[in-house]
Amino acid sequence: MLPKLKLGIPKGSLQERTIEILEAAGFDANIPDRTYAFSIGDPEIECFLLRPQEIPKYIEEGKLDLGISGDDCITETKAKVREICDLEYAKKKITKVKWVLAVPENSEIKSVKDLEGKTISTEMVNLVKDYLKKHKIKAKIEFSWGGTEVKPPRFADAIADLTETGASLRAHNLKILDTILESSTKLIANRSALRDPWKKEKIRAIAILLKGAVEGKETVSLMLHVRESKLKEILRVLPRFKK
Repeated sequence: MLPKLKLGIPKGSLQERTIEILEAAGFDANIPDRTYAFSIGDPEIECFLLRPQEIPKYIEEGKLDLGISGDDCITETKAKVREICDLEYAKKKITKVKWVLAVPENSEIKSVKDLEGKTISTEMVNLVKDYLKKHKIKAKIEFSWGGTEVKPPRFADAIADLTETGASLRAHNLKILDTILESSTKLIANRSALRDPWKKEKIRAIAILLKGAVEGKETVSLMLHVRESKLKEILRVLPRFKK
C-alpha cells in the first residue's frame, strides 16, 4: 500500500484560485460536487476540501500533513505549524489581502483611539483582540457569521473585515481606519510530518511545483529564432526579456 500525504485545500473564496494554481502545477484538480475527499491525480496525495479557518488546526493536530491557508487564519487560530512557502495569491489575483478596521463614512469615529468602548463586529475575534490589546484599547468584539459589511451602524459601531480591492467597503459606505494585518496564502505543514523523510521530500516537491506555478503566472516566455547579430538590437526593444 502506497504511503499517502494528507493535503488540505481551502474551500470558499480561495478555492477557485487554488484550483488554478494546482492545475498550473500539473495536478488534476477537478473536484467532484458535494465531496470533501478527492484525488488530484497523484496516488501519493489525498486531498480534503475544508474551510481555510480549519486547516491550520488540523495540521497542528496531525490530521493533515500539509495545507493551504492564509496568514489571517494561522494567526487567528494560533496554530503551531511550519510555513513552507508563501504562495502569494488571493481570491482574484496574485496579491496580498488586508484585514482592516472600517466605520461608516459619516461616523464620529475618526481614529483607532475613538474605538474605546465601542462595538466591533468581525469573523476574526482573536486577531482583533490582539490588535486592540497592542493599542491599549478596550472595546466589545462580537463574532460575525458573515455579511459583516452590513452591521454598522445599527448592529455595530465598526467592523474588522477582509478586503482585496476595497470595492465592497465602498459599496456599503464604509471607510478604512487602519490595517490590522496583510495576509497572503501560505503552504503550511505539520512539524512531525517534516521529521518523516518520505513526507519531507514529498512536501518539498509539492512546494516547488506550486511555487513555480504561482511565479509562472507573473512571467511570460518568448522564444525567438533570430540571428545572433540581431540579438542586442532585439533586447533593446524588449528589455524585460534580457534575463
